[in-house]
Amino acid sequence: MSTVGARQILSLAVPAFLALVAEPLFLLVDSAVVGRLGVVPLAGLGAASAVLLTMAGVFVFLAYGTTAAVSRQVGAGLHRDAIESGWSGVWLALVIGALAAVVTAVFAHPLVAAVGGSPEVLLQGETYLRISALGLPAMLVVLAATGILRGLLDTRTPLVVAGVGFTVNAVLNVVLVHGLGMGIAGSAWGTVVAQAGMALALVTVVARHGRAHDASPRPHVARVLRSAVEGVPLLVRTLALRAILLLTVWTAASFGDVPLAAHQVTMTIWSALAFALDAIAIAAQALTGQALGAGDRRAVRDASAIMMRWGWWTGVVLGLLVLAGHQLLPTLFTTDDGVRAAIASGLLVVAIGQPLAGLVFTADGILIGAGDGRWLAGASTVVLLAYVPLVLLARHLGQGHTATSAMVVLWVAFSGFMLVRWATLWWRLRSDAWLVTGARR
Repeated sequence: MSTVGARQILSLAVPAFLALVAEPLFLLVDSAVVGRLGVVPLAGLGAASAVLLTMAGVFVFLAYGTTAAVSRQVGAGLHRDAIESGWSGVWLALVIGALAAVVTAVFAHPLVAAVGGSPEVLLQGETYLRISALGLPAMLVVLAATGILRGLLDTRTPLVVAGVGFTVNAVLNVVLVHGLGMGIAGSAWGTVVAQAGMALALVTVVARHGRAHDASPRPHVARVLRSAVEGVPLLVRTLALRAILLLTVWTAASFGDVPLAAHQVTMTIWSALAFALDAIAIAAQALTGQALGAGDRRAVRDASAIMMRWGWWTGVVLGLLVLAGHQLLPTLFTTDDGVRAAIASGLLVVAIGQPLAGLVFTADGILIGAGDGRWLAGASTVVLLAYVPLVLLARHLGQGHTATSAMVVLWVAFSGFMLVRWATLWWRLRSDAWLVTGARR
């Protein structure tokens, strides 16, 4: 891979973006269908979904790590080894998924209770979570198989599978919840079936690639263990970033109900914007891995420069869109004037920070693609430690002020976290330490 152009980046990023958008649509459909059952089932779904989304976020390293490993070996011309390495990720996903399913099913009640709600809400949430736990192995296999296909520079197949899965989930939800009268349990079963179908479809495509290169899907204990060990740094990275998000919510809660509600909406919008930036990061993971596997450092530098520009300008465009709609967007979520005003003030800070977010997401993707997980784990831990005094200062400054002022203070602190994170990523990228070539890092 000697050159990378905008067309190649777009061919990877656009399908990746659409597939990423399909993921929250699953929850949207569940919410729309269950919402017709009443407030209590909907609240129970919200509590259970918070647990499931946390697990999906924590185990995203199954996709990231597999993409980096597969793309690097493909770049080195070792297609058979690449796919067999990917199979190790799939087997690891099955093992982790099975363990997570057991833990989730056994501890469904305390997990939902930790989110909060009335006894009736907890009962509904526990029902949904216990059934949904059966789908966790499939959900994690989807992550791993998607990582393999991204490493093979195929982001279209995951998009098609996500689209079909979304449609099946929607139909099953309506039929099971309302047609057969199964209530919230029907929604959970519909999602489990859809996830299983998606996992089967993606694994079938991976198997087809494997047969073409005479790659065995059989599990090799040593390789599966190696995949587990190599995934630990990315898991640490993810946990550190999750801790930062939790600290931010904790601070918002200390300001009162209105700032907390406003923060929830603002963070939801920020997360939606992250999908577009994540799509470029996914392209960066695959292209970086392949170039390093091929031993072409110059291609990596050239591709990185192009994708960093794409990340920056995508952030600029998103920032301008948020700026233009910062008064309109809050009306889509609430009728409370105080909450609307607080959201609008937070969105102003979000808009200003989007170009920086574009740089951060892209740089993170480049280093993940390079297999620089250990450094990312350490850097993310440092960023977490640096954010603690920032968020504590924001918590102090926001007390006793209006919800609007509190939101500005909180999101300025969150932007400070993004700035510190960018500083660490920039420091790493300007060196050559991460440019390790070859089939394995």
